[in-house]
Amino acid sequence: MDREQALRVCKSYILPVGLSAAALGAFMFLKKFGIFYQLFHKVDTKTKRNGGDLVADVLKAHNVKYVFTLVGGHISPILVACERLGIRVVDTRHEVTTVFAADAVARMSGTVGVAAVTAGPGLTNTVTAVKNAQMAESPLLLIGGAAATLLKGRGALQDIDQMSLFKPLCKYCATVTKLRDVVPTVRKAIQIAQSGTPGPVFVEFPIDVLYPYELVRRELGVKDKGPVSFMQRIINWYLLNHINDLFAGAFESRDTNPLPVDVKKPSQSQIQKTIELITRAKRPVVVVGSQATLPPIPVEQLRKALEDMGIPCFLGGMARGLLGRHSPIQARQKRGEALKEADLVILAGAVADFRLSYGRTLSRKSKIIAINRDKVQLLKNSDMFWKPTIAVESDVASFMVSVANGLKGYKCDAEWVQKLKQKDDEKEKANRQKAEEVTDVHLNPLKILHIAEDVMSDDAIMVADGGDFVATAAYILRPRGPLRWLDPGAFGTLGVGGGFALGAKLCRPDSEVWIIYGDGSLGYSIAEYDTFTRHKIPVISVVGNDAGWTQIEREQAPMFGSSVACKLAFTDYETVAAGYGGKGLRLDRTNEDQIKEILEQAVKLNKDGNSVLVNCLIGKTNFREGSISV
Repeated sequence: MDREQALRVCKSYILPVGLSAAALGAFMFLKKFGIFYQLFHKVDTKTKRNGGDLVADVLKAHNVKYVFTLVGGHISPILVACERLGIRVVDTRHEVTTVFAADAVARMSGTVGVAAVTAGPGLTNTVTAVKNAQMAESPLLLIGGAAATLLKGRGALQDIDQMSLFKPLCKYCATVTKLRDVVPTVRKAIQIAQSGTPGPVFVEFPIDVLYPYELVRRELGVKDKGPVSFMQRIINWYLLNHINDLFAGAFESRDTNPLPVDVKKPSQSQIQKTIELITRAKRPVVVVGSQATLPPIPVEQLRKALEDMGIPCFLGGMARGLLGRHSPIQARQKRGEALKEADLVILAGAVADFRLSYGRTLSRKSKIIAINRDKVQLLKNSDMFWKPTIAVESDVASFMVSVANGLKGYKCDAEWVQKLKQKDDEKEKANRQKAEEVTDVHLNPLKILHIAEDVMSDDAIMVADGGDFVATAAYILRPRGPLRWLDPGAFGTLGVGGGFALGAKLCRPDSEVWIIYGDGSLGYSIAEYDTFTRHKIPVISVVGNDAGWTQIEREQAPMFGSSVACKLAFTDYETVAAGYGGKGLRLDRTNEDQIKEILEQAVKLNKDGNSVLVNCLIGKTNFREGSISV
């Protein structure tokens, strides 16, 4: 309430019943100096609890198992409190990794992922990963430290306007300025992160909201020992009122349990219209995007629904692996041709952005059913290249399961399914043949990937982090099951490997976790081999080392006649990993006949608790020739 509002209230309600303007002035004075709340709520100056304990209480109540961090003095009370409550605190070598790891936990666990970093540069280092999570629709909570409430804007250490940075990236941003607001703010943030279209949220904690009363009192400059001047008494009075307002009612009992998550469900009429279109279609296709894997429907239930319908499916993003390694209804190759032939296309969380050529790969003759939680994504580019026959703003999996339940007895045309499967077989046979071609002085990348596909266990989780080598891997490697493939998503971010693998291995400790790295992307997170070693989180990396940013060079060199800034070196990355406590292996032309044995050796070392890096020196091929990176 500002002064003008207060005067209006006074004129309308207070003065008519006989209270004077002096009473209003007293009320405004009490409110301005934080005295009013203190009159009715206890200020506990002796408790050993602090704001960090309140944050940890909420996280524990929300079943948060991991907090990823790079330690800083602004957030120490949160980390210590989490450790005390049994929440595992995993510290990394770069703040961006904390958010990538939290993102992976969110995707794989169906709950919110949590990262906590210090103020200023600690937070600015996370910006790329937060934007990646926003575009990947991952529910995560970013906790950030901040300068003390009285010192903001006064030149305090690491003090910047953090809210302006994160408001465009997050569904919700809040600064907590009173301890009594900690619990409701964190609960609300977690609820918003998971509701509707999931995404990141940011809560900022000034340092004086997290530390104990007596420490805050001392650090803010209250001096009441020895001779105290009149001016110091005024300063003490002001500071103590401020501190007591910070702590008033801080540790009163509050509900820390999760708030209900809001997820929009489809209407019965939308479900029925879709059922009618499917039953009339001769050549239907489903394109499944990451959003289909979100809660509340378990991924296995969605898988069963798709299998019951029997419609050919193309899987992308987190939906890769949804149908297992060898499904009769999954089509992997020549998607563009299939979409042009289809008379019905269901975009189940798939978006008509660059991944579907902005909708140009969709035939104007096809009936198109689009389902997405986000209205903007649902209708992306529908004003240019395509038009939805039915647009459903809803949870994708709920919609698909409901449609499958209404299609009892339906059977997709077997000839159409077989036609797409035959195209798959032809393309994959050609890929096998290309894997046997001899490349310059180094190994054929397709050969390494085909052998890796055979060596990986049936429960392996694959993390994709790179350009050319990883794009090739997407054609060769077969994710083993639902939620067993992690890639950055629509933002195309490099550097996700270390963080994604960290989160994935913590969520699935008994599964092999393989990072498929390009040598360029490896540079972003190879230091996390130190994190893997210290925290005993063993992973395997296969690095396609062609000494360059080949995804860029393959278009830049022929187009502009220069490879400037595209060249790297055939660095001994296996030695770097060993220096961080891992195990390093090397594959090159000298041991080409031992590729399988060396990859199997990596698996054995990994089972013994080691993180392993296999540095594969690879040559150039014309596979994917003509592909571009923009």
